[in-house]
Amino acid sequence: MLSRLVFLGSPGAGKGTQAAIVSKKLGVPVIATGAIFRETIAQGTAFSKEISQFVNSGLLVPDKLTNAIVLERLKKPDCEKGFLMDGYPRSLGQAESLDAYLKKRSQPLDKVLYFKVDVAMVVNRMGQRRICSKCGTTYNLVSHPSKREGLCDRCDGHLITRVDDQPSSIRKRLHVYQESTAPLLGYYEKQGVLTVIDASLFVEKTTQQVFSATGVTA
Repeated sequence: MLSRLVFLGSPGAGKGTQAAIVSKKLGVPVIATGAIFRETIAQGTAFSKEISQFVNSGLLVPDKLTNAIVLERLKKPDCEKGFLMDGYPRSLGQAESLDAYLKKRSQPLDKVLYFKVDVAMVVNRMGQRRICSKCGTTYNLVSHPSKREGLCDRCDGHLITRVDDQPSSIRKRLHVYQESTAPLLGYYEKQGVLTVIDASLFVEKTTQQVFSATGVTA
């Protein structure tokens, strides 16, 4: 099985859902920049405020800040057997930084999965998304609702709509994705590690594709 993975795709493509499933199967951590940024913002420091200005407006956090946070995370013991990147890299500069880091350790990426989905479907999915205000667990009002309306199944926290899931922010995020992240497809295709996943299907069908691409058994 492959253990050093990157999941690419626009916001709302379902990367997070699939990352959680594969992470559990492989026993490796999910490195999700979105979650890391939200944790940092919650600390309320001057550094947190700097990051929140970008996240809350739907813009990308500068490469220098993002690279520093992610590469520091990769140094932790739980990443020794592998990792799954969700939301990173998002630019060629970030991809090159990650490659340089892994090259020093003779641990190149095993596979990059691109979750391809129609823009209209992305907007609809993100409009239905809710997140727990306490623990950060993500739900979808249609495909993955909580058992009790408005409350988290894990901690009873209230479910809210993220600031960057508002319609205006969604459109901006999709535009930023096309501008900065889409070029990564060519970058990884040249390396021979890219696999395209049809993410417009139901979760179970998408998972089957992901398992096949990564060698995970159901």
